[in-house]
Amino acid sequence: MGQQPNDLTPSAGPWHRWGYELRQFREARGLSQQALAGKALIDRSHLGRFERAERPVPRHAAIALDHALDAAGALVRGWAEAEREAPQDGSTVVSRAETAAHGANARGHGANAPGSLAVRALGQAGSAEGDEETVVVPVRIQGRIRFVPVPRRVVLASGLAGLAAAAVPVSAATAATELADMGTPFEHFAQLRRVMIQADNLIGPRHLLPALHQHLATLAARRRAARGADGIALLALETRYEELAGWFAQDIGDDRAAHGHTAKALDASHIAGDTDLTAYILGRKAQLAVDTGHAADALGLAGAARRTARPGSRLEVIAVLHEAHAHAVLGEGDEAHRAYDTALDLLERADANGVWGSWLDTAYVNTARSRSLAALGAYEQAAAGFDSALAALPPAYRRDRGVYLARAARAHAGAGNMTLAARIGAQAVGIAAETGSARIFGQLDRLDQVLVPASGEDGVAEFRAALDRIVLHST
Repeated sequence: MGQQPNDLTPSAGPWHRWGYELRQFREARGLSQQALAGKALIDRSHLGRFERAERPVPRHAAIALDHALDAAGALVRGWAEAEREAPQDGSTVVSRAETAAHGANARGHGANAPGSLAVRALGQAGSAEGDEETVVVPVRIQGRIRFVPVPRRVVLASGLAGLAAAAVPVSAATAATELADMGTPFEHFAQLRRVMIQADNLIGPRHLLPALHQHLATLAARRRAARGADGIALLALETRYEELAGWFAQDIGDDRAAHGHTAKALDASHIAGDTDLTAYILGRKAQLAVDTGHAADALGLAGAARRTARPGSRLEVIAVLHEAHAHAVLGEGDEAHRAYDTALDLLERADANGVWGSWLDTAYVNTARSRSLAALGAYEQAAAGFDSALAALPPAYRRDRGVYLARAARAHAGAGNMTLAARIGAQAVGIAAETGSARIFGQLDRLDQVLVPASGEDGVAEFRAALDRIVLHST
């Protein structure tokens, strides 16, 4: 007969409440503590103490548990609430001073090499500074590039200081102090968002995420203080901030944070009652699903986005584009091409004055199709499409240029032109180093694998050496 679990006391304090919610999710999924520990890479004895509020819970552990339990960000949001509400005078059972002793692990992409720098670093991630001590960076593990959380000091010691920037949400107290100094909040935050989007394409999100999180916390505090139409308008804007945070998080390789922000954005869009916003976020979730290896889920999300979108709107086109690429990743070429043809037809008839999808044009759809052609193995056609896209891309789209270069290089390699692929890939390496974009690194990793047998060809060794210089290496 199994041992009876200890009774929990959720009313005893914020961390007790969080521990209670953790057990509720675990039991709802039918998982023992041992099974959950295996999924989240957290010591089994720590889980029991988390549930009983006997041990401090680092944020990265909350993220790992939320992901393992498919809690859609609920445990992360609960952690943030407990962090805000917990007494700061040392009277709580879970004190910040104890956090440094905690060595809970969080699963990173490909962090499966027992002796790797990344896995050893995870054991050291907990500290009194919390997330400030850990950043998600590209690491060479068993020949592949994976994005994993690594202590910032390790990154700085490696000489790759540009990767040491981290996304650290500010405290609620910091956000509250800024409220009194603000004029008209909606236009203020809307303008900040526009500026961050422009800066992202020039320098990448790694240096922008801390500022975005700070503005998001201040916006949320302002929205909570508002009522009526002002509150709804600020909530809609907060939803767009959450979606942008998800985009930025994905581009630094932190897929868990990307899923969490995007799920929160979807919830907020429903609360705001903005169906256009809901359709857009559903499309973004479809994009995130296919990019993180869940193409079948992406099909369902894209279908939901199209059903939610207003007929004749560009949101409908966006949904169909995500559906098309999901079909391609699943190897369903005919369905993918039919969807792209549908997207072009819808775009021709779509409302030209809408606020959504203003970037959509025939060239954009054709570039998206090129990506799908590469997924289907039609590399020559894909390479031609990316070459055309690069020729037309404005200089200000620096990060996007890096993505297109990396995809073009991979397509040329697939078509058998290794020398050209290495030359184009080397250009993408420079932009990857500038922006830290996981989208670029992911393509360069695939290119690197394809070029291994061609190491003797012109430029290949130089490309691989350049790529190695901008990533950490396991030891």
